[in-house]
Amino acid sequence: MKGSSSSKKLPYRTRKKINGLIFASPFIIGFIAFFLMPLVNTIFYSFNKIGVGETGGMTFEWVGIQNYIDLFATEVTTNSQPMARLFTEENTNMLISVPLIVIFSLFMALLANQKFKGRALVRLIFFLPIILGIDVVVEMLTMTTGAGESLDTGSSLLSGSYITVFLMRVLNVPRRILFPIMNYVENIFELISQAGVQTLVYLTALQSISPSLYEVAKMEGATAYETFWKVTIPSIIHITLFVVIYTVVDLFLRSAIAEEAYSFAFTQNKIGIGSALSVVYILNVLAVLGIVMLLMGKVVKKNAK
Repeated sequence: MKGSSSSKKLPYRTRKKINGLIFASPFIIGFIAFFLMPLVNTIFYSFNKIGVGETGGMTFEWVGIQNYIDLFATEVTTNSQPMARLFTEENTNMLISVPLIVIFSLFMALLANQKFKGRALVRLIFFLPIILGIDVVVEMLTMTTGAGESLDTGSSLLSGSYITVFLMRVLNVPRRILFPIMNYVENIFELISQAGVQTLVYLTALQSISPSLYEVAKMEGATAYETFWKVTIPSIIHITLFVVIYTVVDLFLRSAIAEEAYSFAFTQNKIGIGSALSVVYILNVLAVLGIVMLLMGKVVKKNAK
């Protein structure tokens, strides 16, 4: 009897697969219910003209790719701006913003990881806008000191400054590249809020590096500059890939394209065009993420060797 009961037991690999499936089942159910099904519905809506029936509910009229043609053929955005130009501007802004946010978050993580007196207080001050939200901090500054009032007018601080004129006229920096960078310089609070999660990720990665690596580099006579590029950067390069991907997705979620898609669907009652914009928007995000993973993946594999 014992032999027959033991033979009926599932193999270890099968039980391991079942346990893994049970563990991942909440994510699988949530993915199907809250992402896959809405995505399929959005793709279906993008090929239809949607209206409201006499007895309520939605009516569908198949129009094929007409919604996509209307989306890019006419100036249908709320700002009367061609959609192709809007996509170009958002992708350009993302191309400039991602390196700025990643470098800034790494710089802040390096500072927060240093050992000095009052380090806990400095970390608290830095992460306060992230914990409470940037709007809460600005309102607190406005109520207490009135300093927050100048944060909304930051765009006028450097737009006509000598720095901007020098970069544009003397160094011939293109306006399309210069303005996003100056915008982040002027709105430092917004940059901090956008780099908060990335800074925490980098800080955790820096603290996970084995101190013995730095001891070996010091014994070999490496300078601080050499140690940074040959020990620190290779140790966190895989984390940089995650930070870049997170930053790209976060910037796209904050972009004007997402606001336009919401405006079409819920304000202008153009659900078909809004769905078409959402589909193109998702494809654009996937294309950018694919390029990022392709380029960064090669760098990660090179440093892993």
